[in-house]
Amino acid sequence: MLTKLEKAEQKWGGSNKLVDQWLHHRRTLLIQYFKIAGLAPYTMPAKSLPKADAVKQFCAQLVDYVSEGHFEVYDQVVTECEKFGESSKERAQTLLPQISETTDAALDFNDKYTEADNDDVLMDLDADLSKLAQAMETRFAFEDELLEQLHEHHSKAS
Repeated sequence: MLTKLEKAEQKWGGSNKLVDQWLHHRRTLLIQYFKIAGLAPYTMPAKSLPKADAVKQFCAQLVDYVSEGHFEVYDQVVTECEKFGESSKERAQTLLPQISETTDAALDFNDKYTEADNDDVLMDLDADLSKLAQAMETRFAFEDELLEQLHEHHSKAS
């Protein structure tokens, strides 16, 4: 996921302040994910669970990232795509429901781990992180496709 993010940053970075901010927030989210998942280069001591506070902090970042997309970025990108014709607008609008499907996985993860009143819930963390990673990867691919739609038409207009 980080490799794909780096490619996205190289391709679209610097083209729009909001996009730069969004990609930066994606990077922050992924780093926190790697930390709580104990993935390289953020490996934890063997057989160690992350602290519940770290998981809750990740949940807050996850919800912030999802919200930022839904309430700030997507509408602006669709609006920009509208300037390039109906087909561009339609393609952008077809991506939004596909992105939204991944939101439930993020919100379910958040609900489970922010409302937990003891550390026993952390025993499910590996399996839940794996499911979440699949949803995040799908979401990022659709988001990148949305950015590509915008970038493709901006490049033609330049």
